[in-house]
Amino acid sequence: MLYLIGLGLSDERDITVRGLDIVRSCSRIYLEAYTSILTVPVNVLEEYYGKTVKVADRDFVEIESDEILRDADKEDVAFLVVGDPFGATTHTDLVLRAKERHIPVRSIPNASIMNAVGVCGLQLYNYGQTVSLVFFTDTWRPDSFYDKIKQNATLKLHTLCLLDIKVKEQSIENMARGRKIYEPPRYMTVNEAVAQLLEVEEKRGDGICGTNTVAVGLGRVGCNDQTIIAGTLEELLDAEVGPPLHSLVIAGQMHFLEAEMLKSYAINPASIDQYADIHE
Repeated sequence: MLYLIGLGLSDERDITVRGLDIVRSCSRIYLEAYTSILTVPVNVLEEYYGKTVKVADRDFVEIESDEILRDADKEDVAFLVVGDPFGATTHTDLVLRAKERHIPVRSIPNASIMNAVGVCGLQLYNYGQTVSLVFFTDTWRPDSFYDKIKQNATLKLHTLCLLDIKVKEQSIENMARGRKIYEPPRYMTVNEAVAQLLEVEEKRGDGICGTNTVAVGLGRVGCNDQTIIAGTLEELLDAEVGPPLHSLVIAGQMHFLEAEMLKSYAINPASIDQYADIHE
């Protein structure tokens, strides 16, 4: 059996009891290490599981999936994913490859940012399409996400923005020269995301992500040092959200209870009342 097991959002203890039992019974264990991160290193997981864990980066999962699936029809193999197993399309691809080989697959769900974001007080059923914000470069400044935020805003829905993670990335020069030299890990902050949103708004000019747009910055959701800060994009531009990982929510129309929750996290509660479209 190939098991895809969600680890939750914080540390080694966030795995479910069922997931832990399965991990401890598996012959081989892989940890997907590029779509998200836990707050503890791999050796802490190994100590807690009592098993060796092999870190699987993007290249390994996408190019060398044969190794993960090796003998999975004869023995139990665990593929560990921070958050929920199906938070990234790569994992769907792994399941399809397993099915092509007639390898049984079972998934063990867990909390992910997609549902844990409800902690900020904006109701999950009032969210529209989720968007991803990538790091801008001097030559690449994509803004297609703006259209989805606009569609959500038209429907008066909130937008969850997932912020870019750069792990084991190569510079263009090192890639061109075939040098296996990797850049230090980078994790987009709420401040960087807001700056990029305001830049795109200046270019597009539809008033979707203006300085007065109400948003919520979240840091390390599910952890003991979780941070939630609400305010306008202008206010969040310099807000301290703490260590990674960060997420950002663009608020749509709010029920008065949602607005009250945001005010409890607000830099300036008056900003929520002044700029939010609140209804009962």
